[in-house]
Amino acid sequence: MTRFPAGVLREARIDVGAIADNVRHLRRLTESEIIAVVKADGYGHGAVRSAVAALEGGASRLGVADIGEGLALRRAGVDAPIVAWLHAPGATFDEAAAAGIELGVSSLDQLQKAAAAASADRPVAVHLKLETGLGRNGVPPQDYGVVFAEAARLERIGRIRVLALFSHFSNASADDDRAALRRFLDAVGAAASVGLAPPLRHIAATNAAIDLPESRLGCVRIGIGLYGLSPFDDRDSADLGLRPAMTLRAPVAAVRRVPAGQGVSYGYEHRTGSETTLVLVPLGYADGVPRQASGAGPVTIGGARFRVAGRVAMDQFVVDVGDHPVSVGDEVVLFGDPTLGVPSADEWGRAAGTINYEIVTRIGPRVPRRQVSG
Repeated sequence: MTRFPAGVLREARIDVGAIADNVRHLRRLTESEIIAVVKADGYGHGAVRSAVAALEGGASRLGVADIGEGLALRRAGVDAPIVAWLHAPGATFDEAAAAGIELGVSSLDQLQKAAAAASADRPVAVHLKLETGLGRNGVPPQDYGVVFAEAARLERIGRIRVLALFSHFSNASADDDRAALRRFLDAVGAAASVGLAPPLRHIAATNAAIDLPESRLGCVRIGIGLYGLSPFDDRDSADLGLRPAMTLRAPVAAVRRVPAGQGVSYGYEHRTGSETTLVLVPLGYADGVPRQASGAGPVTIGGARFRVAGRVAMDQFVVDVGDHPVSVGDEVVLFGDPTLGVPSADEWGRAAGTINYEIVTRIGPRVPRRQVSG
């Protein structure tokens, strides 16, 4: 039986070696430049450690959602190229430009504000985002002409440098994504007709980078795959040659032998069917363990598999282990690398009616991250 470190209440082990290896694998597979997406604190893994590991694995650029995330990486000493693409209404870009953060721009207004942040000797680097069917942000097709013309003008006078054209797929179906790709490539052609020839084009994230080779275009954005998780319902990490980087675990905090009929946790949604042993695990929905997985979330203790018994509470949940021998301090693994015999984030996603992305990203700040390199 694996014992948990004394005095530690909960932790997420982050294998930075797995992150670097995942990048290497996807670079070989796609033969493309990798933009490693480390938004949302590296999908819960830690943005700085994820960025450093991804760069070590061969990523050439980092992607974040907002400028604040990019500035945090700069303050931590990360000097690689960073692109941020989601901006507050009315935002100005002076601080981002001073920090050398590349800007994803989705409108004429954002383009002009990016140009306004340029200095006399340094244009602002921009990635023009195009709406190709997802229905979110991005320059709409009816505005392509005016935005491309203005971008070309601003580039000629040294206010901006257009580094990329990019978009997002819906992943609704291969046909939908191919239609979006056609729209995107048509837009690339329209941009070229007014003199825009950016060195990068990117539309594929992990899903399309693996499954839609024609969409790679020499540059792909890798998010969930960076952390060793699959974007597909029908293939897991091992099928894709990826290693999950996060292992969420805690010690058994208490052991209680109870009779048949014992109610467990709030609402007594679980009652014991016979005399059994209940163990307490000090992780709850305040830590990101989904309450929706009450009665269903899988764990392993000493190599044996069990499920959450009753409701997940704010700070803890209970596991009914029957007659399995368990002691206080034994390790409980909620999810990690399933090839090592533990549950996966995918299983927790199914138990909670969500996806593995949300499972890892929602792990809260009360859970210490411990960096390892497996």
